[in-house]
Formats: sequence, C-alpha cells, structure tokens
Amino acid sequence: MLSPRGERIIDVGGARLSALCFGPEDGVPVLAMHGWLDNAASFERLAEHLSGVNLVALDLAGHGLSERRTDGVYVFLDYVADASLAISALGWSRCVVVGHSLGAGVAALLAGTCPEQVAKLVLLEGLGPLTNPDEAAPKQLREALHAEQAARARDEHVGYPDAEQVAQRLASATGMRVDSARILLRRGLEAHEGRVRWRADPRLRLPSRQRLTEAQVRSFFTAVACPTLVVRGVPGMAFDEALLQERLALLAGAVLAEVPGGHHVHLDEPAAVAAIVGPFVTSA
Repeated sequence: MLSPRGERIIDVGGARLSALCFGPEDGVPVLAMHGWLDNAASFERLAEHLSGVNLVALDLAGHGLSERRTDGVYVFLDYVADASLAISALGWSRCVVVGHSLGAGVAALLAGTCPEQVAKLVLLEGLGPLTNPDEAAPKQLREALHAEQAARARDEHVGYPDAEQVAQRLASATGMRVDSARILLRRGLEAHEGRVRWRADPRLRLPSRQRLTEAQVRSFFTAVACPTLVVRGVPGMAFDEALLQERLALLAGAVLAEVPGGHHVHLDEPAAVAAIVGPFVTSA
C-alpha cells in the first residue's frame, strides 16, 4: 500500500500543474495521467494496492487543482508537452508512465515522442486519441471556433445543490460506482454561492481545434520503444475492435490484459488492476 505524501505543484511553463504524490520517494518513479474531466484522485484507490512505487498523479491542465489554459484552448499535443516537462521538473531521467483514457492517449504519444523518458508504458482503457481524416481538418477547426464563440456568450453553469447529487449523476453517466464518483468529486468540485460546481474548465467540453490523422497516431505508436501493458475493462469503453488490434500490433511486444469492470476499472476494481500493473511496473 502506498501512503499519500500530499500535494505538489509542478511548473511546466504554460501552466502550474497540481499533483497527488503517493509512496516512498525512492520507489520506482511513476507518472500517472487521468481521463477527460477526471483528476489525479483517479489513481487514489490503485495506489492503495501498489507497493515500492513513487507515484505522482497529475491534474492535467484545466482539470482538478491545476491551472487552466489562459486562452481556454486545449490541444491534445499540449498535454504531451506538459507531461514531458513534468518528468523533467520532477528530476527524473526516466519513469514509468501510466495513463487512463485521455491520459492513456497522452502517455502513448509521449512514449513515441520522448522514448528516452519512458521506461515502461501502462495504458488503462485507452489506446491513443481520436483521429480525423486529412480532409476533415477545416470542418474540425470551423466547428471548434464556432463553439468557442458561442461559449463566450454563455453564462457559466450555476452548479448543483450538493455533491451527492453530482456523484449520482456522474455514476449514472459513466457507469462507475457511486463511491468511485465521490472520490473524484472530492477534488473535482468547488463550493460556489451556496452550491457546488465543477472545478474543471468548462471549455474542456468544447470541440478540439485539431485532431491528428490515423497515420500520424500510428507513426507515434511505431516509435514507442518500451515495454507496454494495455489493460481493458470488460465491458469497458466501446472501442472499434479492429482499430484496437491494429494499433496494438504497432506496439512491439505489448501485453493486453482484461479485467472485469467498466471504463473506470482502476477505480472500481483497484485490487484486480493492481495485481496486473504492480508486477509489470516494479519488475526489472
């Protein structure tokens, strides 16, 4: 079991990122990145079932306690840059990188971009970002710009009466257990005028200005040089099976493991996931 060490602020230039730290500082260094609209608490339960690991779980920019992008624009590749800078700021030359969902996509592209920084790769319920064909780029940017303009004209959401209502809604929307939702919401909500509201930047919900093409994503995957473990929840998130197998084949020697559970399987079934992830992370 990893003991929580508390908060850490990591300056990555474009934003100050908050992180939750677990385990001994002389343990195997692990950088963990959560999914879209989640936060660093996503790894709290998993940490309770690991040992010998120095786990630093980031709040990605605009999520949790981390700063928002000043322009409110969130581009996938910026998360990759943030992760690389965070590893350097932590004083690590190399580390294991763990990602869930969105964070798994970031982790995979980081491993392809900066293979010298990534000793091992663990992808939980995610195998790279969504893509668009070349010809869709103008439409993607146009829709994003229109959405950004409309968002500037809207008032921010007034929030919810209490955290428990949000927990029930989140569990219903995602399929995660209510007690798992409560863990995320301890970090994901803030009090506002007698109610509660999401801490996450509402602009995270807007369409991205840019998506990579499938060929570009595959070029990152073929550049990954480290051992890779892919963990799927069953049934988990819907994913094109043919595409998953094609991407998986690009990761030389990747191991695929399946655990009964939903998309947040590491939160809902942490012991089962840790039984697979722990030995992979700490083995020589």
